[in-house]
Amino acid sequence: MKKYVNYGCGLTAPKEWINFDSSPTLRIQRIPVLGFLLKKRLNAIFPKNVKYGDIVKGLPLDNDSCDGIFCSHVLEHLSYEDFLTALKNTYKILKPGGIFRLVMPDLSVLINSYIDNKKNRASDSSVKFIKSLGMGLEKRDRGIKSIFVSALGNAKHLWLWDKESAICQLEKTGFTNIRVCEYNDSEDDMFKLVEEKKRFENSIALEMKK
Repeated sequence: MKKYVNYGCGLTAPKEWINFDSSPTLRIQRIPVLGFLLKKRLNAIFPKNVKYGDIVKGLPLDNDSCDGIFCSHVLEHLSYEDFLTALKNTYKILKPGGIFRLVMPDLSVLINSYIDNKKNRASDSSVKFIKSLGMGLEKRDRGIKSIFVSALGNAKHLWLWDKESAICQLEKTGFTNIRVCEYNDSEDDMFKLVEEKKRFENSIALEMKK
């Protein structure tokens, strides 16, 4: 039986895939009493078939065991070093000839948007740019409740990539046949179950093989 893995899945967890997420919210949600008490306060209620798993620490899967792997808007939430580790761990569990597809924000799109705003003399160009990066801090969390809610999430971007730099790191990891891909254009129809068209907008989308 073929094996497909979707890591950093969030709420997108088709039953045909093995779905992992490393959100602290997921772990708390699975604690019987605490999860029940906090259910109404949590922003996201994960489907029951989502397993806790961190690609940086390594997923509980054998090497060369996955026919397909997918991650969407996950890798930008990792530090530079953790990004490289995530690629290595992804490569390890993918079968030779298996397909890995990733989607993440495109730094070049964000920069070009900033430049266009500057050309149009928009006075808030820098504000829009920093917000679009997902790295800035608009306000500090204050109060126990705010700090607690913030600690449960991982919404900040830690490192952004453009197509060329991402492909360079993927090639160094060992991936081959790297190509820019589009929504639902994989030769393997299983990816249609996990992909969302909106997530491909203004993003880097790459497909590759081991």
